[in-house]
This record gives sequence, C-alpha cells and structure tokens, in this order.
Amino acid sequence: MPVGSIIGAEFPVALVRTEPIQQRGADRLNALLDAAATIVDEIGFDRLTTAMIAERSGASIGTVYRYFPDRIAVLQALRERAIARFRSRIVSLIETEAPSTWWDAVDLGITSFVELYRSEPGFRIIHFVDRERIPAAAGADDIEMPFSKLYSDVLTEVFGLDGGDDLAFHLEVAVEMMDAILSRAFAFDSNGDERYIDEARRVLHGYLTGLFGPVAD
Repeated sequence: MPVGSIIGAEFPVALVRTEPIQQRGADRLNALLDAAATIVDEIGFDRLTTAMIAERSGASIGTVYRYFPDRIAVLQALRERAIARFRSRIVSLIETEAPSTWWDAVDLGITSFVELYRSEPGFRIIHFVDRERIPAAAGADDIEMPFSKLYSDVLTEVFGLDGGDDLAFHLEVAVEMMDAILSRAFAFDSNGDERYIDEARRVLHGYLTGLFGPVAD
C-alpha cells in the first residue's frame, strides 16, 4: 500500500467559523494564518490578538472574525495547519527517500520536524496545548493519538513491524519524548542545537529498539 494512501489526508481546520470553498476565500484564510504565524514567531502565542492579525494581514477585524470566533480559534487552526504540513512532509520524505527499515522511516519523522521548525513560520505552535481554554471541536480526536496510529500503520503495513495493539501508544510516548527534547533544541537556537537533535535520535532509537528489537538490515 502506498505510504501516501495511509497517512496522506489533510487535517481539517476545526475551529474556523466559515469554511472557504472558493480559492479566494482559501487564500484569505491562509493569509490570516500566515500573519498569525509571523506574530507567534515574534512575540509568542500568549500575546497574539485578533487585532494584530488584522493589522499584519491588511484585513479588517471583521474579516478575521468572519473566519475565527476568537484568538484561541486562530491558534488552534494554525496548530492544525502545522500538524497537517508536518504529516505531509513525512509522507513526502518517505516516498522520495524510500527508507529500507522501519527505523529509517521513524528517523525521517525527526528530520521532518527539524526541517519544519527551521523553515515553517509559526511551527512552534505545534506545541500549543491549552485544553482548558480550547473547546472540544468536531474531529479534534483526529489530531492527537490517531496520528501515532496512522504512523503505526506505515510501520506495520510497509515494514512489517509487529507492535500489536500497543504500537500506537508506544509511538505516542515516543512523540512526547521527541517533543520535549526537540523543543529544547530550538529554545535558544533558531537553527536547533545539534547536540539535542542528535540526542533525540539516540533516545528514540533506544526506546523503540528496546520494545521491538534491533533493526534488521
């Protein structure tokens, strides 16, 4: 089964007030999110306001509210877009690099994360989690744990890794570890501290091979 057919679908932007159908509307929505991404990189997501987004994008505040009910919805939509682009990058790398082992495929996940952190404006929003203030949205469950489940499908169906029912859970634990270590890599270095990036790979390799055995050549 092609990798793209397993994990290639786009995530929905769950909290957008009006889903644009025409290209013009889609472009306007992306312009708002691009503006929000730039602001997040400059001042962080805690200080982001809808007024800032309107000013930076050159849109009216009414246009912002046409698509988003509040700033939290903007942040959630930006985060979902970042996750979608992360998954798309992984799919692209796996299909172009054609990894020969399951570890090579997993390692490409780290490569994808690092590349996007370096090049994608606002990618730090992928860590934005505020479960008390963000209401549960339709399809929200499709963003968190199922990403690990979908990646587990790649490892089992493409590489024959026998992880059983707990494989997605173990991958979710791996994601949490990588999130913490790689976030630290970029905390004080916009290009990423290579020591932490290398350590993230070492920790992940040790964790997964401890569960599933050494990688077969």
